[in-house]
Amino acid sequence: MKHQRVKNIIPIILLFVTTVSFAQQEVPFTLEDRDRLMRVEERLTSLEKQMNVRFESVNEKFESVNEKFESVNEKFEAQQRQIDDLKTMFTWGFSILITLMLFILGFIIWDRRTAVYPIKENLRYQTVEVEKIKAALKEMGESDQRIAEILKRVAIF
Repeated sequence: MKHQRVKNIIPIILLFVTTVSFAQQEVPFTLEDRDRLMRVEERLTSLEKQMNVRFESVNEKFESVNEKFESVNEKFEAQQRQIDDLKTMFTWGFSILITLMLFILGFIIWDRRTAVYPIKENLRYQTVEVEKIKAALKEMGESDQRIAEILKRVAIF
């Protein structure tokens, strides 16, 4: 069994050794190859320069766009401040109006109470006076028949 394995491995090793030996053969580097390599390097450097120039122009364009955005942003912030100022002014204005309305309402209620109080007092006084007059008329009606008849007619007695 071991002998069979060794027989199988030997061809694989021989194949591996031959491919490795072919792969490591030296490639000749000629003067023409060196010239080509130099031309490729020159093209690469010129391409790098062109790319740098284009990148710089793109960067300049981005900077100009950034400046425009900054100016627009400043204008927007100024407008936002104006809107905030207007909101504050309206808030104060409405607060003052509501306060004045509440004050006027309170004043009206106070004025009505103070205006009605003397009228109520006068009414009480007059009610007491009328009651006194009724009592006096009833007393007179007891002694005078004519007054008693009048009082019965007006439904006092």
